[in-house]
Amino acid sequence: MKRNYKVLSFLLLLAFASCSFTSKKFSNPDKDKLLIQIITFVIEQGHFDPIAIDDAFSEELFSDFIEVIDPVKRYFYESDYKDFEKYKLTIDDQLKVSDITFFNVVYERFISRIEESKSIYKDILSKPFDYSIDESFDTNYENSDFAKSKRDMKERWRKQLKFSTLSNYDDILDEEKRTKEKDPLYMRKPNEQIEKEAREATLRSINIYFEDYIDDQRRDDWFALYVNTIVEEFDPHTYYLAPKGKEDFDTRMSGKLEGIGARLQKRMDYIKIVELISGGPAWRNKELEVEDLILKVKQEDEEYAVDIVGMRINDAIKYIKGPKGTKVTLTVKKVDGTLKDITITRDIVEVFDTYAKSSVVEKEGKKFGVINLPAFYVDFNDYKNINAAKDVKSEIERLKDEGMEGLVLDLRNNGGGSLPTVVDMAGLFIKDGPIVQVRSTGEPKEVLKDRDKSIVWNGPLVILVNEISASASEIMAAAMQDYKRAIIIGSKQTYGKGTVQNVINLNNMLRNNTSGDLGALALTRQKYYRINGGSVQLEGVKSDIKVPGRFSFIDVGEKDKENPLPYDEIDAAEYTPWESYFDYDATIENSRLRMSSNEQLKLIEQNAKWVKSKIDETVYSLNYETYKAQIDTNELESKKYEAISNYNTNLTFDSTSYEKELIAQDTTDLEEKRVRWHESLSKDVYIEEALNVLEDLKTAYPIKKVASTVQN
Repeated sequence: MKRNYKVLSFLLLLAFASCSFTSKKFSNPDKDKLLIQIITFVIEQGHFDPIAIDDAFSEELFSDFIEVIDPVKRYFYESDYKDFEKYKLTIDDQLKVSDITFFNVVYERFISRIEESKSIYKDILSKPFDYSIDESFDTNYENSDFAKSKRDMKERWRKQLKFSTLSNYDDILDEEKRTKEKDPLYMRKPNEQIEKEAREATLRSINIYFEDYIDDQRRDDWFALYVNTIVEEFDPHTYYLAPKGKEDFDTRMSGKLEGIGARLQKRMDYIKIVELISGGPAWRNKELEVEDLILKVKQEDEEYAVDIVGMRINDAIKYIKGPKGTKVTLTVKKVDGTLKDITITRDIVEVFDTYAKSSVVEKEGKKFGVINLPAFYVDFNDYKNINAAKDVKSEIERLKDEGMEGLVLDLRNNGGGSLPTVVDMAGLFIKDGPIVQVRSTGEPKEVLKDRDKSIVWNGPLVILVNEISASASEIMAAAMQDYKRAIIIGSKQTYGKGTVQNVINLNNMLRNNTSGDLGALALTRQKYYRINGGSVQLEGVKSDIKVPGRFSFIDVGEKDKENPLPYDEIDAAEYTPWESYFDYDATIENSRLRMSSNEQLKLIEQNAKWVKSKIDETVYSLNYETYKAQIDTNELESKKYEAISNYNTNLTFDSTSYEKELIAQDTTDLEEKRVRWHESLSKDVYIEEALNVLEDLKTAYPIKKVASTVQN
């Protein structure tokens, strides 16, 4: 199934090498055709392993775009599909001459079918459902064909809406039961009323979907989806970034933004506050609240406010965001219905959960450190001050001040980030030498090295990974494994993304751009390899100590995606393994023995298998009694796994002295965040075993002092 891989933007390895393309002039008064012209040229000239844009490509693109735009087959009819099929083998020819006829035909038909679907779902939800009928609904839409008639389409919508309403119906019945148990005098609602309320809840939800998402999309948004489908035919990590997407990508990479520090969502024509980012301007202001609706926005240098009711959320955000130090006045409607003008001074907002954080824990009289790194973030406009390697180095120094005798670097769920940053970070743990090899098509390999001979931490090191650890995380884990510098604990293998992307500003391809912002292209330009010559592409990094996890039986890796590049190998780089003072083999064997008898891990593995079995179930009964029986069975089965969240290591985690000073002076909720994190660490069986491994290493093989190589 074709998926939108924009969600994998943190799996991107940014390598900001210069991108040289053959000199070519682009010109087309039609912005969409111009974009196609540039995109096809760049991808054919610059992709690491370009595929031919031919009939086979056309056929794949045809199927994928139809699936992307109508994945559940509830808009297009079989007759529509047959109309589209005339382009099945000619889209490649269209792309070569910047023709977008296929897109136009599909888009125009799609918009008309959207309008038809609105009347269909509203009509269906205006009538009661009969939950005594024995019928079923299959959520695997690949098993369905396109509807042959309006009757078939209405039946498809009916089953889908009935399935959605069935859940609401069950929730209301359960609530009625609980209310009756609390108050025996309570008069239970009749079934007819409960059924009606359940349908109304479904109607509200689907109205929100259409009004706040579908209707909020412009033609440009759907065309960007088409462009993205084109480029994803080359590999899962080549993707198009529309102008707003590029801005969001930059924010995620740097972990900071400029604005008021609030997360917004569109709800039925209104822009609603759904979260205040702690420490941000709106949070400090204390006047704006979650659930407030923003009606108008006025800039400090403007006399009149702009009404944003009914505005697309992307357009509304442009008015609300702004440079640090500028003021914006929001007219908001409070929950009680009152109107209020709130003036906020914009500032740089740091998304704290993106950044590295550390904790101290004492075990058997020894102190150990844990550093959690959610991403290999960087601000390329301010690399010296904002990058993950710099922050991890600072956290190590603070942990050393606490007397740390071993370090756990937690890279679980870390999807990657900056290539230069991971090279710098790996250098914190070795004297010097190669970290990763990079190869471009038709060019000699490049070996990226740590050239700083200082070592920030020379003691025991454990790295935690899982199936979601990708890209830069895999480079880090692979380098430390090849140097025999760390023990890797985690999943059977990591994600398996061994490709490097450049983010190319498409506007730079034009000398005089009068067409407006064209966005950017994340383009796979290189593959990276371990210093031992192997690739992590598809294969990932194999853990030294393999443990089960919640993703163990779910298809989440690169090998499970469409169009991945193949695995291959190159010559090894010249490197000298770490002169270890630790017997890794004995330590790993001790850990394996512990883990094999760990009841918590056995339960986690059983739960992972059970979750996979539930995912594989796609056919559901629309008979309430049958549905309820299955729900009750699932709930009963799930109770046996409640012990997973009740697990406790009896270890106490604490902030460093440096962070405690910050907390004492802090006006944000940093303390509460750390309390929650420390609590989660104390329940984490993987952290517990990582500390056991550090303890084994430290107990048997004390650190040799190498002051001459350690630089604070």
